[in-house]
Amino acid sequence: MIKFDMPLPQYHNEKKNIVRLVLFTSLFALVFINIYEPFGAARWFSVTPFQFFTYSSLTILTGVLIVVISRIIMYNYCKRHTLFIWQFIAWVFAEILFMALFYSLFEKFVLYDDRDFETLLKMSSRNTALVLLLPYAISWLWLSWHDKKEQLARMTSMKEETVAQDMIAFFDEKGVLKFSVKKENILYVESAENYVNICYMNKDKVSKYLIRETLKKLEQSLEGTGIVRCHRCYMVNFDKVRVIRRDKEGLKLELNMQGLEDIPVSKTYIGTVMQTFTAHIRN
Repeated sequence: MIKFDMPLPQYHNEKKNIVRLVLFTSLFALVFINIYEPFGAARWFSVTPFQFFTYSSLTILTGVLIVVISRIIMYNYCKRHTLFIWQFIAWVFAEILFMALFYSLFEKFVLYDDRDFETLLKMSSRNTALVLLLPYAISWLWLSWHDKKEQLARMTSMKEETVAQDMIAFFDEKGVLKFSVKKENILYVESAENYVNICYMNKDKVSKYLIRETLKKLEQSLEGTGIVRCHRCYMVNFDKVRVIRRDKEGLKLELNMQGLEDIPVSKTYIGTVMQTFTAHIRN
């Protein structure tokens, strides 16, 4: 079951998958319009089958430019923001609306269709929704299946490798492997409601990776790794803790990375934190 408040899976916004979607949608639209002639499209105007094929092909390919522009905007948007599934659905319907508007204007002012604009827009919206939603749905199912297949292959091949290289694997709430990183690169894990942000070092830069999972469940899976709960919102890799400091706000953990904010320690976890820190000092 799809949860609409979940982030859009990352594979939907990969360049290669965007190209696949655009090509598949274009091919589907060409075949569908020219073979099945939805809503009697070939009878709208007095043209030969070849003329209809030529005009419809050029028009469809021109209209697909809207999808291309839309996906370029989405690709760049997702570099800086999280796109949730409900937002993606709204985005798709916006694509349908703009493409329907394009086709309506084309029919009205280029083909000189004598029907009123409202009728043209309604008809274009139906046709466009049919032409876009079918390949979109097929692409969604295929990408989801392909991603699951790749995850299974990665999980199988990474079992021994994970142990050998001291890797920490992070799974989402469904038990699907989402992220794996060397323990030495992990800084801390921060709770974000039903999600967690994994803060880690990537090529000498601090990066974050978001997965859907609770900190409580993650605490159980990371037991014994040295990544310890210190606050209701934080877990810390104690290999990276340099100083424990007490100020007017309570205990704080300073990490051995410049530019990172101090991590708070709540009263509930003071005993665990001091015990873990002492053990690391002795080692």
